Parts: sequence; C-alpha cells; structure tokens
Amino acid sequence: MGWFKKSEDVVDLSERYRRQQERLNQLKGEVNTLKNSKTLQEKPPTFFQGLVNAAQEQSKQQAEENEYADLGDGIEARRMKLTKRLMEMTSKMEELSNQIYHLTQRIELIERKMNIQSG
Repeated sequence: MGWFKKSEDVVDLSERYRRQQERLNQLKGEVNTLKNSKTLQEKPPTFFQGLVNAAQEQSKQQAEENEYADLGDGIEARRMKLTKRLMEMTSKMEELSNQIYHLTQRIELIERKMNIQSG
C-alpha cells in the first residue's frame, strides 16, 4: 500500500540542535570564567565605575536573555507545529480506521445475506 515508504525528503534538525546546545554550553562556560576572574581581580571601584559596570552588565544580560528567548521561541514554535501535525495525522488515521471497520462490517453483512439466499 505504500504507507511506510522511505522518503528522501526527511529533514534532520539534530545537527542544528547540537550546535545550539554547544553554543549554549560555551556561553555558560564563558560566563562562569568571567565571574570567576572578576572575583579574583576585583578592586574596589569608584562610584561612577560601579554604575557604568552595572549598566554594562545589565545590558549584556538582557542581550543574552533575548538571544536565548529567540532560540527557545523557535524551538517551542516548531514543537507546537509538530505536535499539531501529529495530532491531525492521528485523527485522520482514526477516521480511516473507523471507515475500514464499517466497510468490513458491511461486507460481512452482504456475505451473510448471500449465504442465506443461496443456502
């Protein structure tokens, strides 16, 4: 019937996901090393240096959060689309299964009627 044919049009997203995870781990590692190096090299900052540093760190954190949010939104959107497609395919398969069941019931009924008339 061709239900389970091997298709050449398969898209493999695992490589992209792996690269995103590596990038995420690399960024986390860089953040940790920066935090560790800052604690070792901390000098008491002046008031204005402290304000400038705090503003810079806050803008960096917001940029990183936005970047991670974009990655997460893309993955979540794809996951939702895939879930929706799978649910639609499942419901279609159930409908077709029900139709097949009803057709087999009709065929059995017709066969019984034919046996009664000929027998």
